[in-house]
Amino acid sequence: MTRKITIVGGGPGGYIAAIRAAQLGAEVTLVEQAKLGGTCLNVGCIPTKCLLHSAEIYTEIKNSAVQGIRVGNVDLDFPAVIAHKEQISATLVGGVKGLMRANKVKTVSGTARFIGPKKLQITKEDGSRVTDEPDDIILATGSVNAVPPIPGLKDNPACIDSTGALSLAALPKTMTVIGGGVIGLEIACAYAQFGTRITVVEALDHVLPMLDAEITAEAVAHMKKMGMEFHLECPVQSVEAVPGGARVVCLNKKTGQTETFEAEKVLTAVGRKANIGSLALAMSGIEFDKGGIIVDDLMQTNVSGIYAIGDCVKGRARLAHTASVMGEIAAENIMGRHALYDEATNVTCVYVEPEAAAVGLTEEQCRARGLDYKVGRFPLAANGKSLILNGGEGLVKIIADSRYGQILGVHMIGPRASDLIAEGALAIRLEATVDELISTIHSHPTVSESVREAALDWEGRVLNMPPRKK
Repeated sequence: MTRKITIVGGGPGGYIAAIRAAQLGAEVTLVEQAKLGGTCLNVGCIPTKCLLHSAEIYTEIKNSAVQGIRVGNVDLDFPAVIAHKEQISATLVGGVKGLMRANKVKTVSGTARFIGPKKLQITKEDGSRVTDEPDDIILATGSVNAVPPIPGLKDNPACIDSTGALSLAALPKTMTVIGGGVIGLEIACAYAQFGTRITVVEALDHVLPMLDAEITAEAVAHMKKMGMEFHLECPVQSVEAVPGGARVVCLNKKTGQTETFEAEKVLTAVGRKANIGSLALAMSGIEFDKGGIIVDDLMQTNVSGIYAIGDCVKGRARLAHTASVMGEIAAENIMGRHALYDEATNVTCVYVEPEAAAVGLTEEQCRARGLDYKVGRFPLAANGKSLILNGGEGLVKIIADSRYGQILGVHMIGPRASDLIAEGALAIRLEATVDELISTIHSHPTVSESVREAALDWEGRVLNMPPRKK
């Protein structure tokens, strides 16, 4: 007898879960209230990277004289940049629709809420309602932008979130970014390259807390070279309307003084929260709190036959690729295959300029755990391909166990870091050692050579830079 599965949410978790379940023989219904592809394809990962790529091209053209290419006046057609972003998103969303058809997944445009244990009420676009009692349910409703309770923020038209920042009609001359996390700084880097003067205000004493501190320092140094200003330990007290924009009022914790920052646009990027408010979870018997839905490593909730994946889950990484993996695992467990979710090889990529990527433990985490470790480093200033690509800005860092050389963490910032980090993830997955990285031949000239060089540095025998003083 065919197993019937209903999936609520068609983002990178939900649609991948639908495909995997269909591959295993399930009859799948996917309910999505907006566009397939979720936040990632429509107002998140993909649009942001489109903006960043356009900004990178614009910057390269403006600075191409150093490479012997002289260009006349370079004009930025900002509406065309936004249109290109929309076209890429539309193409990918269309691709997801095609995948649903190819895998015989039934898609329903509408919303779903619980009206009893394992019983859903689906409200379709036309307002009609149907009751659905499938064998299994996968909740994949994602997350939404968190709105901090800052006086004057919510009703000010000059204040935008990340979704608004990806669809502006015109390029602002100035922008204040509230929050020094991934979302805010990625968008800030794009706009800074387009010519917007960026000011970042952050309540903590550091930005990008998910990265190794040494990598973060490299990133901040470059962003400052781009003209971005950082004001740390400056929690926002209020936002005030001013002609042509908004004024952000902060308390500088270091001085005890009030500081203000005026800009045409204020981007609020203080994180995201689980999108579970419309599900009526209390009717389902599922355990949850404001952090999200509670699941085990099978991605199953406390209610048999109900699973949750992606950003709506509590305590797991909120990334598109982790949502997709969770979707596969939930589908496989439903269909009788035992699969466990493990974030040990989860990669973090931050698309600032230059991009940063990490997998495994940071130095700070190693120290907190009392681990005996050593570090190998290789600056990209000594890597030929990096010199060609961006003048050699960046660093590769490998952390490994002192006794056996088992790789504990790989961290990098520089050209193509988000692609190169896969080698680090595989190394951790295979419990590889530093000497195994070294004995693997890396092609020349590539940025990937720097990974081997960092491993050589860990052993104290780096080849393409002078040895470090002991």
